[in-house]
Amino acid sequence: MNSIGGNFGIIGQSAEIQQILLTINQVAPTDISVLVTGESGTGKELVAQAIHAQSHRRDKPLVVVNCGAIPEGILESELFGHEKGAFTGAVGARKGYFELGDSGTIFLDEIGEMPLPTQVKLLRVLENKDFMRVGGSKMQKVDVRVVAATNKDLLQAVQVGEFREDLYYRLNAISIRIPPLRERQEDIHLIVRKIAADFAGQNHIEFAGFTNSAFRMLQAAAWPGNVRELKNVIESMIILEKGALIDELILSRYLRPQDSGLSRNLPVPTNRSSEEVEREFIYRALLDLKSELSKLREDIYQVMFSKHPPKSLPVYSEVVSRGSDVEFSGEVAEASPVEGKTLGEIELFMINSALEQFDGSKRKAAKSLGISERTLYRKIKEYDLPF
Repeated sequence: MNSIGGNFGIIGQSAEIQQILLTINQVAPTDISVLVTGESGTGKELVAQAIHAQSHRRDKPLVVVNCGAIPEGILESELFGHEKGAFTGAVGARKGYFELGDSGTIFLDEIGEMPLPTQVKLLRVLENKDFMRVGGSKMQKVDVRVVAATNKDLLQAVQVGEFREDLYYRLNAISIRIPPLRERQEDIHLIVRKIAADFAGQNHIEFAGFTNSAFRMLQAAAWPGNVRELKNVIESMIILEKGALIDELILSRYLRPQDSGLSRNLPVPTNRSSEEVEREFIYRALLDLKSELSKLREDIYQVMFSKHPPKSLPVYSEVVSRGSDVEFSGEVAEASPVEGKTLGEIELFMINSALEQFDGSKRKAAKSLGISERTLYRKIKEYDLPF
């Protein structure tokens, strides 16, 4: 892996990432403006940091400005500073980000949110290296390298009059596009390992890692929030799963349905073959079944063994692999009512037990079973129970 990529979190072996790292190495020693594009969460600021670190300005400031987070009315003052009395509340002169970043680099994130009047001033800085403070009367000289970023289509913004064409071409001298995670699935394995190792080490948390099936599931997810979303999921699991080996069942609890890249009911545009899509739908269905069986197993243990813990737990792997009509195998507590029973028979037993325990109270029984009263009434009718 390219060392600058590893140093700044730009991780991957895909052709796209290797090209990005090559471009960074080529443009960093120059003073040319760079426009970084990509979806939210892809790591555009990491590119700016890497460019600055490889430049001759590395010992000077890197000033980061989120243009979309600063109200339009004060953005110009924040960027270029103001003189005393320039507006209500301007009790003294103040330097803006460009002056603070003199001789260094300024990273203008969400450049597409910059209002048109401020764009005019930015263009002048890029072309003439000077500007005027708000309320000022003389030009200020500044030597700043500009790296801008956006998740918008700036060319489209130019066409509808929301972004200046001359500024667009001035910024777009060098363009670096960061692809979303869904376009570089081969990098996810490396990214996950790096995030997990760093976070577990920094927080002194024991972490057992991921199964191969969990890695495949991570690669198949859509990740609309890209690396930022992936990072949040990994860190959450490390904290909450307390050292467990992360398998697909655990992982499925942390992925949003839309992150799976599949809809169970609607066709999804995809570049996969029909055979691959079909396999993935089947895989998702099996995961759902395994999750439901796991929940049922926990309910059975709670109902059956709360007073008399078993000598050893029932074996459920056969149920997961063969379906709901298989009988349970393995040692269970003596005289356990679940031995040799199908899932349907166990369900009937649990419903009966809950209703008897709460003297026929549907509300209390449903709550203890973790189901709705409507579902309980349906099951009572289905099994023709005398309640």
